Amino acid sequence: MLSKVISAVCLALWVSSCAGTSAEDPYMTRALKLMSETPLIDGHNDLPWQLRKQFNNELNKVDLNTLKTTHTNIPKIKEGRLGAQFWSAYVPCETQYKDAVRQTLEQIDVVHRMCQKYPETFMFATSSQDIMDAFSMHKTASLIGVEGGHSIDSSLGTLRTMYQLGVRYLTLTHSCNTPWADNWLVDTGSEPSEHNGLSPFGKQLIVEMNRLGMLIDLAHVTVTVMNQVLDMSKAPVIFSHSSAYSVCPHKRNVPDDVLLRVNKTGGIVMVNFYNDYVTCSKTANLSDVADHFDHIKKVAGPGIIGFGGDYDGVTRLPEGLEDVSKVPKVVAELLRRGWTDEEVKAALGNNLLRVLREAERVRDRLNGTSPDDVPVPSDEVKNPCRTSYGYRNAGAAHSLSILLLSCSVWLSRLLLN
Repeated sequence: MLSKVISAVCLALWVSSCAGTSAEDPYMTRALKLMSETPLIDGHNDLPWQLRKQFNNELNKVDLNTLKTTHTNIPKIKEGRLGAQFWSAYVPCETQYKDAVRQTLEQIDVVHRMCQKYPETFMFATSSQDIMDAFSMHKTASLIGVEGGHSIDSSLGTLRTMYQLGVRYLTLTHSCNTPWADNWLVDTGSEPSEHNGLSPFGKQLIVEMNRLGMLIDLAHVTVTVMNQVLDMSKAPVIFSHSSAYSVCPHKRNVPDDVLLRVNKTGGIVMVNFYNDYVTCSKTANLSDVADHFDHIKKVAGPGIIGFGGDYDGVTRLPEGLEDVSKVPKVVAELLRRGWTDEEVKAALGNNLLRVLREAERVRDRLNGTSPDDVPVPSDEVKNPCRTSYGYRNAGAAHSLSILLLSCSVWLSRLLLN
């Protein structure tokens, strides 16, 4: 009897809430209804990096229910109706050739521990089915994306290991070239191209990611790399947090000709909310963000659009979209602009689910293919922090380098005396 009374009270409160919301904004009421039917899947959130910066990943010192210093916490997630999130396992370019792999593994670890600490809110997820299972349980499906190819240290074995740990996309570069791919800054002219896009090893990596079922993220690469990957990938690609170049001509955004190719290959562009990529200035508002959604839909159709807010990874956000709790406002704005329910559901999550399912199908078709175990050429990754064990004549080369170093030290001491 008591349970029936509680259920009736909850229903009355929900109806009252909806009635109040409807009186204020019928588009928001409709938005929340659609978000209750289709999971909002966001392509990129840097909360794990904030956990490192602010707390050195000491989760025991953090309460995500009360945390005030980030764009993301549990109350904001619930208010924002976040159905699934790709949490970014990001470490800076300064870690390249140093401790990038270790630091990335620690970021992967903190996502796992976050899910373990708050099981009532988060469910760790690695597949399209996991996303839907979490949504049915009213939890936020938590996936991992590694942001920056420097995180794998030019190692296919490291890539495979990260996949086994749950990583489901790799952003090929961040804001530095890797030994096998050019980053977006090359297109600004501020950095030289080192590979004319992808090196031969970079192309090996694309094939191996297809075999694994790991999504290829083109959010930080040059246009040349975008087109090379679109030429060769058997699975659809993603732009986890990029906007439309024609609306804001920033090199981190996606030009129209690439949008059309993403449409033809079944991929997705997940719109970034960072002011600098929305308006190419320090200020922006909700309407400016919706302009990117409208433009991408006009050029390449509603089937390639998603959400990639970049919360906790940026310093400036549009007025009205200050944290993750505000995302339903974008959905309401799209409805206000005439988007149909099906178009909105596509952008919310159906497009990303389709892309992930196709990547899983490609993986399954390639199931009998052996892992690529041809390493990156030694001379392409030589640096003072990397040994050459395993390469042909590596032992001899290593011994020779030690001998030469010893001779150099001995000669310098002799000359000093």
